[in-house]
Amino acid sequence: MLEPKIYSVSKINGYISTLLENDFVLRSIWVAGEISNFKYHSSGHMYFSLKDSESVINCIMFRADADMLPFMPESGMSVIVYGNISVYEKSGQYSIVCELMEPDGVGALTVAFEQLKAKLGEEGLFDTDYKREINTHPKNIAVVTSPTGAAVRDIIKIAGVRNKNVSVTVIPVFVQGDNAAGSIAEGIRIANRLGKADTIIVGRGGGSIEDLWAFNEEKVARAIFASEIPVISAVGHETDFTIADFVADVRASTPSNAAEIAVNDEYADRKKAEYLIGRLGSAVSYRIDNKYGRFERAVNNVSFKTPQRAMLKKGDELQYMTEKMRNLAHSRLNNDELVLASLASTLDALSPLKVLKRGYSFTDDGKGNAISSVNEIEVGSEIDVTLTDGRLSAVVKDKVVFGG
Repeated sequence: MLEPKIYSVSKINGYISTLLENDFVLRSIWVAGEISNFKYHSSGHMYFSLKDSESVINCIMFRADADMLPFMPESGMSVIVYGNISVYEKSGQYSIVCELMEPDGVGALTVAFEQLKAKLGEEGLFDTDYKREINTHPKNIAVVTSPTGAAVRDIIKIAGVRNKNVSVTVIPVFVQGDNAAGSIAEGIRIANRLGKADTIIVGRGGGSIEDLWAFNEEKVARAIFASEIPVISAVGHETDFTIADFVADVRASTPSNAAEIAVNDEYADRKKAEYLIGRLGSAVSYRIDNKYGRFERAVNNVSFKTPQRAMLKKGDELQYMTEKMRNLAHSRLNNDELVLASLASTLDALSPLKVLKRGYSFTDDGKGNAISSVNEIEVGSEIDVTLTDGRLSAVVKDKVVFGG
């Protein structure tokens, strides 16, 4: 009987690894599924599972490939991945090592756009509170764009037509390709460091979403938001919207439109000034005509034409008012005399002398203190008695208390 061949665990896992990794089908496969248990490691690697209604398989995407993704994967997202099967021999687990990933049913750039839009929106970068007004009478505008594209030519041409006194500073940058986003962001920072521009226009001509993608990058959005100079975004055509449009202070539909927004129309300003001056002149003329009409009416007044008659009329009015005031004064004086006589009569009736004339007398203790009761004086005391025509000095010989 032959002895059975016994394999170690490592041998079996190694054998399985060789089979799987050398299988032509499994070396380059596309797999569709839903991401679950997504983890973005500090090393830059991505670990997650891909599942369908019946099964689950582990996946890994190393940093070099993960950095190339235009969007951030997340649990619950349906994706299609491309890669190969690899076995981790120590645990006997196999995984898909992913090299590419794209959303299932939706373009990767669309997902990336919506993710960044939501992120920056939550941070407040799109809030109207941060939007600044554009100086429509600038001395200088900075244009951050390609130095050879149609956009810069359109901006320079329109700015010159609208106002020949405005200077344009072109800051050349890449507007397409892998290095475009960093170049645009640095161009915005350069415009701020130069410090002579009243407005910055950042943009380019039209193109596909891939062509315009640099203006959807986070670094461009943050450079616009950090700019101390107001920014007009002018990316593509009227129907194109980028993240830069949402962050900028003003969005222009095209680069030409950006120049129209940034630079005042000198001819239109002059026409407006002429119109306002005309309006002002009309208003002044109306006021003068109105005042002159009032003056003419006053001149034609009869009293103005005959000053003597006017003076006689005023003299009659003065005489009437004088007589009226004199009558009022006499009437008031007569009333006051009657009131005074009434008060004098009342005071006279209450006078002590009147009382004494009726046979009454006033008695005091010789010191000026009035005596109103027999109890206030003793027998033998000296008293003074005042009558209507003189005073008597007397000595009390006796006193009788009435009712005593």
